[in-house]
Amino acid sequence: MIESVGLTKYYGQFVASERVTFNVPQGQVAAFLGPNGAGKSTTMKMLTGFLAPTSGTAKIGGFDVRTDRIAATRLLGYLPENGPLYSEMTPASLLRYLGDARGMNRGDLHGRLDYVARTCSLKTVWNKSISKLSKGYRQRVGMAQALLHDPQVLILDEPTSGLDPNQVHGVRELIMSLGEKKTILLSTHILREVRAMCSRVILINQGRLVFDGPVAEMAGTEEEMENRFRELTLA
Repeated sequence: MIESVGLTKYYGQFVASERVTFNVPQGQVAAFLGPNGAGKSTTMKMLTGFLAPTSGTAKIGGFDVRTDRIAATRLLGYLPENGPLYSEMTPASLLRYLGDARGMNRGDLHGRLDYVARTCSLKTVWNKSISKLSKGYRQRVGMAQALLHDPQVLILDEPTSGLDPNQVHGVRELIMSLGEKKTILLSTHILREVRAMCSRVILINQGRLVFDGPVAEMAGTEEEMENRFRELTLA
């Protein structure tokens, strides 16, 4: 469902991502890890079609995001890190606008708006200006837009960023529930989230793939995982 084939991105002489190759099959929740500046967000942006690669191919559900962008994005929900929102709108008006932009029919859209309002705990701020929302609530609005059209594939860049411990627990529960039916690529810096939610680890460092395998193969405990992470990324 998610294919990265030799994805490479250069900014002048700087290598942000180099020949990154992996695939995530249907129904798998995979953690996409790496230190700051490793190229995680760049690779995710190329997978979603938000950023054009220097070379390589990205596919969602078999559709090349460069040549079949619309078909690919119908299958995809994307939560970027610190994703932009229209601050003068409310969650209700923004999500309704995004649903219309995606061509969702009014009946389906009404049901999905109710679903994401409940699922992302937005009812209390549903008609409040986004400019007045906390970072945590803005993150929930971002998650809501990713889920709105009921996509088969989710690419989530730091989905628990800015959330308090109760909210983090709720997002973990949501992702584990969604992972029963959807394919998810999840970027996070919190290794216990990996152990709680994911069955596989894809780790990059300095733009290159350095580990790809089951969570248990990387380490048996959280402490071992932290040690293995350092070993793979400080070399």
